[in-house]
Amino acid sequence: MIRIVLLLLGLPVVAGLAFLAYALSPAAIEPVPRPARASLSSLAVERGARLARIGNCQTCHTAAGGPSYAGGYGVETPFGTIYGTNLTPDEETGIGHWSLAAFERAMREGIGARGEHLYPAFPYDHFTKLSDGDIAALYAFLMSREPVRRETPENDLPAFLRFRPLLAGWKLLAFSDGRFVPDAELDPAVDYGRYLVEGAAHCGACHTPRNLIQAEIASKALEGGQSGGWSAPAIAGAVSVSAPWTADALTTYLRDGYSRDHGAGAGPMQPVGFNLARTPEEDAQAIAAYLLSVMDQSVRPAIDPARAAQAEALPGAPLFAGACARCHGGSAAGASQGLPLEQSGTVHAETPRNLVNFILHGRQPARGDTGPAMPGFAGVLTRAQVAEIAAYVRARYSAEPPFSKLGESVDEIADRAGLP
Repeated sequence: MIRIVLLLLGLPVVAGLAFLAYALSPAAIEPVPRPARASLSSLAVERGARLARIGNCQTCHTAAGGPSYAGGYGVETPFGTIYGTNLTPDEETGIGHWSLAAFERAMREGIGARGEHLYPAFPYDHFTKLSDGDIAALYAFLMSREPVRRETPENDLPAFLRFRPLLAGWKLLAFSDGRFVPDAELDPAVDYGRYLVEGAAHCGACHTPRNLIQAEIASKALEGGQSGGWSAPAIAGAVSVSAPWTADALTTYLRDGYSRDHGAGAGPMQPVGFNLARTPEEDAQAIAAYLLSVMDQSVRPAIDPARAAQAEALPGAPLFAGACARCHGGSAAGASQGLPLEQSGTVHAETPRNLVNFILHGRQPARGDTGPAMPGFAGVLTRAQVAEIAAYVRARYSAEPPFSKLGESVDEIADRAGLP
């Protein structure tokens, strides 16, 4: 009996020591000379550039107005801000001394060249699925960039979260490494789309809900999440639409960031479309084919004319007429410039988050980008007026119930942007 008791008491100790060994075990990988550009395969560099665009890598690894891939962009998390690192081949501040083995370990296991555990804001839980060839291609592309000496800002996190070995606990609970396994029963184009969605494109990083430790909930993959203060709508499972998505419409939306029958991509989605438009169309076509295969679409109910008429008595009606009607009109037929609001998924969404973001910030295409432009009214409207316009749009252009917690959403988004 004493032996059994001692054994039971010793198990937690053994488990703790085993975890500690795991947390502290990653070794540094010896630095190597930076590869000469002439030694890099042009085909690998080209494939790597394509994958980097599919993965939207430049966005999270480029500070506003800073050199491409030189780091400094702040990724906001519930625990604080984590800054994208310098991915240029600078030997001191970038990855110039990283070997392919070090780069592969970071992508597959979330461990840096010095042996440090990486924060999962870097979505290695998706990149682990990439093929050996694609990881090598990404490495070749990044090593072909112009080196930029630029230090990455220190992460703005609570002190205890700066102790990197704690991330080993997160990995034990939430991370499974492993390569993508092709499905021979799927059409090759659909399976390629699955490979991109689950891997390089890491769509689930935004479009999948997360649990308390910010791990994706696998059982609800692609059923909607949040990113950067915006709601990322469901793109799998039950999806409510004003008009069914087709392969052509979804491909166009993924590349152009706009569909007249569904809405415009903005916020974190906007650079995704910008980058996909610069890869072969077959990439967006494959992603669209896969998403349509896992999407259960239902058409929304028609707008009740009586309810739409009653909405004109709301305090947001005259505000809408003055600020919005010129582009959006009073109906689909009258919306000569802007999206017909009765078609917009934002208007019909469960949360007012994206509609409020549109009203406050608008949509400004970058140079060379596509899709509509919309001014933001953050400097013109009060918070109460933003809420009134959102309530009016919801009542006038949808058959959905009024938004819940509308005022709180306006305050949250305005506070996030530092607005008065």
